[in-house]
Amino acid sequence: MRGRILIVDDEKDMLALLRRIITEKTEHEVTLEYDPFRAVELIEREPFNVVITDLKMPKMDGIALLDKAKSLQPSAAVIMMTAYATIETAVEATQKGAFDYIAKPFRKERILLTIRRALDWQALRLENLGLRRSLEEQKAFPSIIGSSLAIKSILNQIMQVAKSMATILIQGESGTGKELVAKAIHAHSRRGDKAFVVVNCTAIPEQIIESELFGHKKGAFTGAWQDKGGLVDEANQGTLFLDEIGELNIVMQAKLLRLLQEGEYKPVGGLNTRHADVRFVAATNHDLRERIAEKRFREDLFYRLNVICLRLPPLRERRDDIPLLVHHFVEKYSKLNSKEIRDIDPEAMSMLMTREWPGNVRQLENAIERGVILCRSERIRLEDLMTDVTHTKALPYFNEALFRLPFKEAKETVIKAFHRQYILAALQQNRGNISRAAEQVGLQRQYMHRIMKHEKIDAEKFKDISM
Repeated sequence: MRGRILIVDDEKDMLALLRRIITEKTEHEVTLEYDPFRAVELIEREPFNVVITDLKMPKMDGIALLDKAKSLQPSAAVIMMTAYATIETAVEATQKGAFDYIAKPFRKERILLTIRRALDWQALRLENLGLRRSLEEQKAFPSIIGSSLAIKSILNQIMQVAKSMATILIQGESGTGKELVAKAIHAHSRRGDKAFVVVNCTAIPEQIIESELFGHKKGAFTGAWQDKGGLVDEANQGTLFLDEIGELNIVMQAKLLRLLQEGEYKPVGGLNTRHADVRFVAATNHDLRERIAEKRFREDLFYRLNVICLRLPPLRERRDDIPLLVHHFVEKYSKLNSKEIRDIDPEAMSMLMTREWPGNVRQLENAIERGVILCRSERIRLEDLMTDVTHTKALPYFNEALFRLPFKEAKETVIKAFHRQYILAALQQNRGNISRAAEQVGLQRQYMHRIMKHEKIDAEKFKDISM
């Protein structure tokens, strides 16, 4: 990323040195100013990505300049420099919003690395703003997060079918959000102001599911001390959501079929038939056609349920939505845990984007919740996400989109992805020790350094990772 950098220092030799260090290695546009008051005027007139300022200056100290810069350009990253490095001034500077703190004398690699990190941070802020705008656009479906073509297709289907009374079958792997889709269908239906009742066919024991669903009469079985209404009664004029219906036993399937076909049922121990006005939505993570072939699911019930079928894509088929989901979960769990976490480190986001996520959105949400709890700064880092995520199998580099590219571009894409992920994995396994990582994978240390420099990989981020 090419940036605009303002450097403020009362020592002109230092200004010249910093300009030479930055312009020799980068294409950044550098502006120098030895007068902090004139620097404030510049910040008022022109946008800067990074402001580098000395802490001790005679006319205005760096803390005051930091305050001015953050009030005029909140998105600018301010880097403090001083030859009077103390813990107290470092803490004060960072508490007031400084991006980083560098003590003089510094190595040129240190200043270049800090600038690169500041620009990465700023790019991430812009991305987060875009993600927030996308979340704002989703107010019609506040619980379904995503802007991929797959999710937009699902949202369009919800709007098409919600107003009807048709029974809907939602298919998808565990953790893909089947209940959220069912709730969205109910909310946009003509029954949105009525009850939405969930029947978890997996959680309710087989012996009592009929009573839970249809209710029972006093004395119908041991422990039935009084008449009790069922979930069907509770859902009258509303929506009944039959979650994981593939787990329902054959006997209950027959009784449920009558309810769907005729709108009739009998409480356990009751003699009189009751009628229910219910909209049915069912969900399953099983292939019901396979269960029919295995004689574990009634074919007539399947066709009664499968009037309209919505298939929810697994997270690996909608990876474009991962940044939006991550941002949403960071915001959600930061509020729940009273933390002020503003973003997520680019390396951590890159890792999240390449995971396979067999548990889908639910697994991603759990990972982010844990990351928020363990985070000790304003940014979630790779080590905050713990080993069960970093050790999760990564997705292969090849996908359908790759084959739409010209051969040369596709080849470069795969090579770049391979270089980056391979080196990241080696550094992670060796906790950031470059020499040990290079020896392990059979590379010369200098060649690994070149790849790291090209891919902007910082080994320091791996040094405290718990293995």
